Amino acid sequence: MEKRNLKGLTLQELEEFMAALGEPAYRARQIFKWIYKGVTRFELMTDLPKNLMQKLNDKARISMIEIYRKIESSLDQTIKYVFLLEDGNMVEGVKMEYSFGMSACVSSQVGCRMGCAFCASAIGGMVRNLTAGEMADEVLAIEKDTGKKVGRVVVMGSGEPLLNYDELIKFLNLLNSPLAFNISFRRITISTCGIVPEIIRLADEGIPVTLAVSLHAPDDSLRNKLMPVNRNYPILQLLDACKYYIIKTKRRITFEYALISQVNDTIECAQKLSRLLKGMLCHVNLIPLNAVRGKGFEKSKPDQVAAFKNILSNSGISNTVRREMGADIEAACGQLRRSILDEVK
Repeated sequence: MEKRNLKGLTLQELEEFMAALGEPAYRARQIFKWIYKGVTRFELMTDLPKNLMQKLNDKARISMIEIYRKIESSLDQTIKYVFLLEDGNMVEGVKMEYSFGMSACVSSQVGCRMGCAFCASAIGGMVRNLTAGEMADEVLAIEKDTGKKVGRVVVMGSGEPLLNYDELIKFLNLLNSPLAFNISFRRITISTCGIVPEIIRLADEGIPVTLAVSLHAPDDSLRNKLMPVNRNYPILQLLDACKYYIIKTKRRITFEYALISQVNDTIECAQKLSRLLKGMLCHVNLIPLNAVRGKGFEKSKPDQVAAFKNILSNSGISNTVRREMGADIEAACGQLRRSILDEVK
């Protein structure tokens, strides 16, 4: 009989498992805390009796992902990781240092099926969803490798988080749990390319995470070319869902806008974007494109970035230009995993 993997279970699920073993509920709390300290062997859980350790060794296990490769930036303190999952698949994560502490960017799927024209994550297609435990393991692996606590988490690696909805919600609650990572929901960001029904569903959860919506174009014509998802959920429908999210959570929406030279960085695009977002409780994160080999796109020149930013600012649209991090280590989603997969072919 296959052993039950305890990593990724909710506290209630773990309590039910312990009850099935004839153990009291408080044992689940003890084990839960050990798991999210990074302990994977029951015999190292020093407050458990030996007979329970034996039961657990017979019936349960705690999964663990491995760091397959890591590359440290020479430009800043960014570290890009490729994690090896138990089934041999690989995903990426990134550690970023800011003045306010350490952030972890994690993946939610192996690969991606969204097919955004400028992104490496969808190369090779969608393989599978990650479990909540595997997403938690990305954070644990980064903490173990750096010896520091992660203070913020961004689910913005490979994959579309809202298409892995149930496991994502479990992961968010693990991050927030005082017995696990104890990270405020307000320090967690979920990135989406715009899955409208799930944005509404997330709004109704009552979990005040920051929602980052990958917009990347100010009109349907251009966004259809860059992001196939727009054909199912066009911009005005997406913005209606975003407004609903703002009302329900009272949180500001972040719109991600990757600036691509001669594609979406024109004065006309900036003016259209300003008109589109006028009056919304939002912030635009302007991102000079981290160019992906073979995609044929280049990042905007500094003067074009400045001109675009000025138009938004003069229109009263809150915005910043994201500080480029890890550009020398292929820190954009999917790039390092892709190069490793190319190596092993």
